[in-house]
Amino acid sequence: MQEFILFALVGFVAQAVDGALGMAYGVVCSTTLLGFGVSPAHASASVHGAELFTTAASGSAHIYHRNIDWKLFWRLMPFGVLGGVLGAYVLTSFEGAVMKPYVTTYLALVGAWLLFRSFRRIPSKPVPAGAVPPLGLGGGFLDAAGGGGWGPIVTTGLLGFGGTPRYVIGTVNATEFLTTLSVSLTFLFALLTGHWQEAGGLIENLLPVAGLVLGGVIAAPMAGLMVKSIAEKTLLRLVGILIILLAGWQTAQLFELV
Repeated sequence: MQEFILFALVGFVAQAVDGALGMAYGVVCSTTLLGFGVSPAHASASVHGAELFTTAASGSAHIYHRNIDWKLFWRLMPFGVLGGVLGAYVLTSFEGAVMKPYVTTYLALVGAWLLFRSFRRIPSKPVPAGAVPPLGLGGGFLDAAGGGGWGPIVTTGLLGFGGTPRYVIGTVNATEFLTTLSVSLTFLFALLTGHWQEAGGLIENLLPVAGLVLGGVIAAPMAGLMVKSIAEKTLLRLVGILIILLAGWQTAQLFELV
């Protein structure tokens, strides 16, 4: 029960931040799971299973509050789905012990990028059409392979190109549901076809996932409102510092095992 409550709190905080910033749920949750000894593939599959519920709730909230740029949505979605499928397939092709140092390094870099991003002024201008496909592919791939990254890659990229924060965050959150669905189906396909050799221990993560789902679903309906009212730079700095600290903890654990 204590573990369930802990993960429910992690899910709540991560989704509250994700709803306000368009990023961080997957990164925070997967970093926490990795810190508890869960393999990268299991962590990514678990987080994406939880995100099926949280992204549906968050995306619905953004639709209700009219935070969606539908033209951007339809340009971004196919590339996110394709990148997510490729990332999940790659992740299930390697042993967790081999992938963990790379995933940990990636998460630390994402945390550093969020922290750096918080000190830059965010301009507002139309996003170039050519910027959307690589951001969608890269964000979907790293989201599946790293257990998180759709928001940090796509949201920061679109904001960096001048997108309006409210519509970028709302659109990225809404698009994430379909990307998450494609990643989850790829994990399921890899499990059923025997491609995923380490899938056997996945059942052990059901309690943490249930906690992530509960906390995330409670926080997700606030997303559309929070994106209008919470100071973005403050939250970016807090999340960036948290992720860097968690990734550092994982790195220290890796050196202890050597």
